[in-house]
Amino acid sequence: MSLLEVSGLSHDFGGVSAINQLSFAVEEGEVFSVIGPNGAGKTTLFNLITGIYTPASGRILFAGREVGGLPPFALARLGISRTFQNLQIFFNMTAAENVMVGLHRHLDTRLLPALFRFPSIARGDRAAYQEARRLLDFVGLHDFEDAAADELPYGALKRLEFARALATRPRLLLLDEPAAGLNATETHEIDTLIAKVAKSGVTVLLVEHDMKLVMGVSDRVLVLDYGRKLAEGSAVDVRADPEVIAAYLGHAGSTLAQPPSVSRQEPRAPPIDVSGEA
Repeated sequence: MSLLEVSGLSHDFGGVSAINQLSFAVEEGEVFSVIGPNGAGKTTLFNLITGIYTPASGRILFAGREVGGLPPFALARLGISRTFQNLQIFFNMTAAENVMVGLHRHLDTRLLPALFRFPSIARGDRAAYQEARRLLDFVGLHDFEDAAADELPYGALKRLEFARALATRPRLLLLDEPAAGLNATETHEIDTLIAKVAKSGVTVLLVEHDMKLVMGVSDRVLVLDYGRKLAEGSAVDVRADPEVIAAYLGHAGSTLAQPPSVSRQEPRAPPIDVSGEA
């Protein structure tokens, strides 16, 4: 059974079809990328999978369960998390505090224990801070853990969103253009981080315009064009597909989209218990 199955999915805006009878499956543990021209429906697809939009028709199954139309908080509980193309950072918090927001659903949030500051609450908060530090170290931001978010460079903020998304302990992580606006060095850091996340056991669904990154890190690639599936397969097959070249890559782009060398890292340590139970 696939971790994510999309079947006959459709969605439109005022009669304009954004996603049209789309079907595909993502296997557990792989990096599955979605590419296509601007307006192809990539972000709409992400918004459907993550509960921001409700499908007009079709099914979205996660681990065999129908999840189409569930709100984002319910999907987070099931193990689906995402980052956004436009940064969604709390700039009035430190880096560690931003990550701790992602740990919220694992903490004891009962009113009376929090009101009277039970020892279990204090233990949970300390554990959450240590977990946030571990995740910041995982994404390469150990030196910024207590820095104000508004003092971090743009590339670091992109990785901070990774850490906060991972704090929810997802089985499926959706990344919406994580390399957008980055220079070559920062893009390579994101490339390596995606491989590291996948190596840790988290399934990755990626939307990205940087074809070198996509072709280097992806196990499989889905190409969208006007909301429909144009092609699907390995990076090598997709890069050579004549329809994909004509609709999106172009002959020069297909040559340029050669995969970079990605160093796969060791898996991250299992998360500590931040339940806060006495």
